[in-house]
Amino acid sequence: MSVLPNRRPKRSRSLIGRLFRWLFALVFVAGVSAGGLWFFANIEGPLAKAKVVNIPKGSSTIDIATRLNEQGVVDSSIITMLGITAVRYTFDVDPKAGEYEFAAGSSLIDVLRKIKSGRTLFYKVSMPEGFTSWQVMERLKANELLVGEITNPPAEGELLPDTYLFNRGGTRQSIIDQMGAAQKKLIEKLWPDRAEGLPLKTPEQALILASIVEKETGQADERAQVAAVFVNRLRRGMRLQSDPTIIYGITRGKGKLDRPIRRSDIREKTDYNTYQIDGLPPTPIANPGRAAIEAVLNPVETEHLYFVADGTGGHVFAKTLAEHNANVRKWRSWLRDQREQQEAEQQEAEQQEAEQQEAAQQAATEEATQQPVVEEQPPASAQETESQASESSAASVPVPAPAQPDSAEQRSGNFRLVEIAGRSVPIPKNKPQRQ
Repeated sequence: MSVLPNRRPKRSRSLIGRLFRWLFALVFVAGVSAGGLWFFANIEGPLAKAKVVNIPKGSSTIDIATRLNEQGVVDSSIITMLGITAVRYTFDVDPKAGEYEFAAGSSLIDVLRKIKSGRTLFYKVSMPEGFTSWQVMERLKANELLVGEITNPPAEGELLPDTYLFNRGGTRQSIIDQMGAAQKKLIEKLWPDRAEGLPLKTPEQALILASIVEKETGQADERAQVAAVFVNRLRRGMRLQSDPTIIYGITRGKGKLDRPIRRSDIREKTDYNTYQIDGLPPTPIANPGRAAIEAVLNPVETEHLYFVADGTGGHVFAKTLAEHNANVRKWRSWLRDQREQQEAEQQEAEQQEAEQQEAAQQAATEEATQQPVVEEQPPASAQETESQASESSAASVPVPAPAQPDSAEQRSGNFRLVEIAGRSVPIPKNKPQRQ
């Protein structure tokens, strides 16, 4: 008896064939669709020129796609939504909120890559060294790209002046927090490497002295020397006698002192007047920069105990009071010479201006009298009217009156007042050159 081999029913073979054909068709359609989508995604986009688009925080896929479509970055919000969804699930990346700049003609692939990268636009705000905390807050309040109130105002001296980056819509408090964190990190790095034997017991005292150094000089090559003078004075128990501390005691860091320091200011005992108090003031008088802090923690070795402004933004240093007083006398003598020279130049300029005005007035009078003669004379009343008009025209040429001083700067002969050796003295327009 022979055994016939097992054969699959025709119905089973037909079902498998149909499934295979359906699977092949599905793969084919998916491949064609993917190829078409890839081709579409690489087509040049509709942007005629570069454009910045802001993606708000918390935007959904639909929100982002709709915004890109409305801003003319892409042609189809649906395709963009599918692309962003693919980015999220393929790369496990959520689009970062912020402003994105898309180049002209960006394809959908370019747009998706930019969103995936998270490279948003940043703006910067710079805080100069020596800014008080009040000045820092005022600058942040004036920045229209930042939002929110400063809920935790900083103490004086706890911020590090620098340039800080932020996205549009960043908060003002976040900048304050960055500045405070940067200051703390810097102090933690520099304090352990300070010079031995400094008369500074805490990092807070270092910041106080650094703020005084910061306000005393704007010359980078002088900070360590100015710091050394103050350190030497502290070691000897001498008062610091720093003019910026007097100013801070008056203004509390809110704006500038709009007048020179008076003798009464020097004699008035305040918590910040280092002409009247021993040692350091209770707090910093500004926010010192890195260089000033480094100068205080590692001052140069010197025996200098005094310094006075030299008119170039720098200072002349002295070891003894006699030498210092000689520097002051020399400086004041030079100032008097410059003042006399400027007054002479001003008088000469005024004389020339008066001569020009006189010449202009004379020319106007001659022009008014040289009128063409007509055959028919007007009535006497008309002649009088014309004569009066001519006199009025000549008199209308303005002759400037002597300028009256309306500020301390003008009253001092156009000199800018600065503090020098505890007193206010003028700096002339033509400053001396540093040797």
